[in-house]
Amino acid sequence: MSRTPDQGRNPGQGPAPGQERNPHRGPNGNATAAAGPRPNPHGVLPTPLRFGYGTNGLADLRLDDALALLADLGYDGVGLTLDHMHLDPLAPDLAARTRRVAHRLETLGLGVTVETGARYVLDPRRKHGPSLLDPDPDDRARRVDLLVRAVRVAADLGAHAVHCFSGTVPDGTDEDTAWKRLAETLTPVLDAAAGAGVPLAVEPEPGHLLATLSDFHRLRRTLGDPEPLGLTLDIGHCQCLEPLPPADCVRDAAPWLRHVQIEDMRRGVHEHLPLGDGEIDFPPVLEALAATGYQGLTVVELPRHSHAGPHFAARSLPFLRGAARTAATATPSVPPHGDPSATPEGSSTP
Repeated sequence: MSRTPDQGRNPGQGPAPGQERNPHRGPNGNATAAAGPRPNPHGVLPTPLRFGYGTNGLADLRLDDALALLADLGYDGVGLTLDHMHLDPLAPDLAARTRRVAHRLETLGLGVTVETGARYVLDPRRKHGPSLLDPDPDDRARRVDLLVRAVRVAADLGAHAVHCFSGTVPDGTDEDTAWKRLAETLTPVLDAAAGAGVPLAVEPEPGHLLATLSDFHRLRRTLGDPEPLGLTLDIGHCQCLEPLPPADCVRDAAPWLRHVQIEDMRRGVHEHLPLGDGEIDFPPVLEALAATGYQGLTVVELPRHSHAGPHFAARSLPFLRGAARTAATATPSVPPHGDPSATPEGSSTP
């Protein structure tokens, strides 16, 4: 069972506005502290973790209201899913609307990651369709266009990464063809990311072509290990299907880590659960994450809990902070595995 920190505390009670905010932030909440593990003499994690909450779990709120809620609760940032209700990437005047959101984030002191997992933003009849793997080249181009738009939005917002995923393998498509399509369709997105100076963080997603950390490394090698290509690590997905425990996944993923999503989950079941409702032991995960020197956002992802989004946002932050405090008093941090120049054969990563 999950280890639930601060059990004596009201889980719905967040800190007062402005309290316990991470001081290691510049404008837009971007990290300013130096990367890398640091001494841990007084129960402080080597690198202060920065927690966010995903707007896909606040879909019933206006974006301005969602951002204000997260700032009031004391979050460091937001995982902003571009969707019809939250900074619609296909509606007119995207640049002007993006500037307004950038100003709002700046005013509230929130960092941001741009996420692209909206279910029906491109097609009202196909969940997450069309994908990068679609048999129709025009449909694949629509997904590429969405991701390139997301890169531009991320650059204008000062986001630390753009998240995306591969999609499922279409019926009648063999895997070799699917991998070829994925490499081809991501190439212009990576070019845009390189030009904008914003990493593209691909997420291994259960049931998708790119489902595991091993699959991410296959893509990385196929593309020649381009500098803009990074990884979104979903901690729940590690619990669900990776062979290693989540904390070990964090250490193995460290050289490529650009974005982190977090929720609870059970082994073999792809269901995003509120923190404490599944099987993950969170302090070792957060200790491993801090030891890597990761300075992006760690974003709570509860997309099926929007009906009670404010409640779960208020509950999640005290849980994570309690787990981080527990981690800080544990055994000294283990250095991350490998480095960005390590070959797959020279490290524990595939």
